[in-house]
Amino acid sequence: MQGKQPLFSFGVISDVQYADIPDGRSFLGVPRYYRHSMLVLQRAVRKWNNPQKFDFAVNFGDIVDGFCPKEDSLKAVEKVVSEFEKFNGPVYHMIGNHCLYNLPRRNLLPLLKIPTLNGSAYYDFSPTPGYRFVVLDGYDISAIGWPRDHPKTIEALKILQQKNPNSEKNSPAGLVGLERRFLMFNGAIGNEQLKWLDGILQDATKQKEKVVVCCHMPLDPGASSKEALCWNYDEVMEVIHRYSCVKVCIAGHDHKGGHSIDSHGIHHHVLEAALECPPGSDAFGYVDVYHDRLCLLGTDRMASAEMVFSSEGDLK
Repeated sequence: MQGKQPLFSFGVISDVQYADIPDGRSFLGVPRYYRHSMLVLQRAVRKWNNPQKFDFAVNFGDIVDGFCPKEDSLKAVEKVVSEFEKFNGPVYHMIGNHCLYNLPRRNLLPLLKIPTLNGSAYYDFSPTPGYRFVVLDGYDISAIGWPRDHPKTIEALKILQQKNPNSEKNSPAGLVGLERRFLMFNGAIGNEQLKWLDGILQDATKQKEKVVVCCHMPLDPGASSKEALCWNYDEVMEVIHRYSCVKVCIAGHDHKGGHSIDSHGIHHHVLEAALECPPGSDAFGYVDVYHDRLCLLGTDRMASAEMVFSSEGDLK
């Protein structure tokens, strides 16, 4: 493959979780570098701008941290967005739980220039003939981001009530195996979005396009800790597995990263978090896209990966 020019290339980064506060730790005690993550992003943008031309960049969500003081939330989001805007090309964003701790959807989506209908944040784009990217809204059904009395909030709280008996709904204590995903910092993809996804994949199949699915939350237990999975990842994958056009699913959220290939040969790749880079280290990368593979070239703490798939048989 070496020596062959990619069809196109794009930058990737996830979980910047910037906040102008002293370093801290996750609930599990993993160090977090809230101010340094901005420097990681700045270095990423510089890399994507020079010397190679990247066609676009994708941010996999959580651009500001939940510990960011609420009165600073808007300023913090604007600051991170302005760093992304220094990239010489389009940046495609998706929302994560930390974004929604800071700002409600109605304020957040315009700042991230996410195309929206009734507050939803899922969309697709085609960077070149033959490839389509699908960006899912993993917090479609969620206890965060929607108004308290919104039907989607009510539905999410009902799911949490049924699935997680803990009074602290972000605690997986006592939950076994895959049930550990029913935490408040996760969410689900609603029926309307699933129907939309089915329609997009039908269309991509007709057009003989290869599809890359992007979601803040991972969609395969093999690539992620159980606590980071989308609540209804199984329903999402049931739709995806009806078609053979989806080749790769990329996610953030589970900060340590991960990789798996599912029973249908789809690669699931989870990106390491910019937030957990000690000063002087980095976690970002870029992806070279070919007819039959995606090559992720990671910087420093972001693992590289070659995701080879069949370029034939896109129609079952």
